[in-house]
Amino acid sequence: MGSGMVCLWAMVPSCTIARMSIEEPVFVGEPLTDVIAYVRTRLAEGAAVVSVRVLDPDRGRGLHAGERVVVDGREYVHRPWRVWVELAERMGLRIATPRAVGEGLVRIELSPLDERETWEPGEEVAASEKYGSGSRYQRISKREDPGLVLDLADALRRVGLGVGARVLDLGVNTGDEIGLMETLWPEPRRSGVFGGVDHSASALAVARERFSGERYRFVEADLGRLPEIESGEKFDLVVCLNTLQSPGVDDRAVLRHVVQERLGATGSVILGIPNCRYLDGEVIHGARVRNLREAELSLVIDGVAFYRRYLCQHRRRVYVTGKDTVLVTGVPGVRSREDFRIEP
Repeated sequence: MGSGMVCLWAMVPSCTIARMSIEEPVFVGEPLTDVIAYVRTRLAEGAAVVSVRVLDPDRGRGLHAGERVVVDGREYVHRPWRVWVELAERMGLRIATPRAVGEGLVRIELSPLDERETWEPGEEVAASEKYGSGSRYQRISKREDPGLVLDLADALRRVGLGVGARVLDLGVNTGDEIGLMETLWPEPRRSGVFGGVDHSASALAVARERFSGERYRFVEADLGRLPEIESGEKFDLVVCLNTLQSPGVDDRAVLRHVVQERLGATGSVILGIPNCRYLDGEVIHGARVRNLREAELSLVIDGVAFYRRYLCQHRRRVYVTGKDTVLVTGVPGVRSREDFRIEP
């Protein structure tokens, strides 16, 4: 289709799409805004799958998004795979594995996610079993989240647990985090002592079966009852991933108690704040609040700011890392100004 032809889609005001067919256009040099407009139009028309042909990103290896690539005398806009994956995620779509179609082109298929397919149970499920062993939440594996695995490994490296380290996991559930920590930092697997607190009886039953022996102790309790739990010596590390933001949990009261009563003088903390949601088998980046479709980060930012400030006040060096789970890691000491230099 020539560049002077009028676009057939009203939401694409200046379309220069070379269409192979009315159902599968080829995007050559159009801006990303035209691509988004086309996808939105097709979805509004009720399309179950939106299919487009684009330049194979491998043809532009090493180039930035928007740079030009010439294939068979024709100039295309290069877009890395990251662009297409993020576009699908931000628009609430699933992206299928791209297939080669012709010289230098691939077909990308996008389809809407089912908003009803969430792991969260109905009101008939007791609050204590929302994350229980029989819940749909158990379909989600932390060990298969590359961001969490890599970021937690970095956090454990900063903490540097030694022989016989005592670790407390708040919101331990079935023990996935204990298993992951033992894999990422081998010393705890050999000699570490672990305590876990959770309010789900069924999840703790699984944890006790997975981690038996005198080095592991699990307690069924709400985090609000943490001050009532006897734990003996203080801990070298307290971990709490994606639990402090749960309904009914006073995250600030829990953090104060942990720092003042549970941590040893050289103890560390790793706190995780959820910054994603799980929908129809996909991970959608960005925290959500009720009545808003787009990500709203104010609660995440507010939590990070408080945790960081409080830990700094208690002589901890604080590192904030992560993406879908934002990790706030506090280790003994005070960071210098040099630590905060941003690389250009």
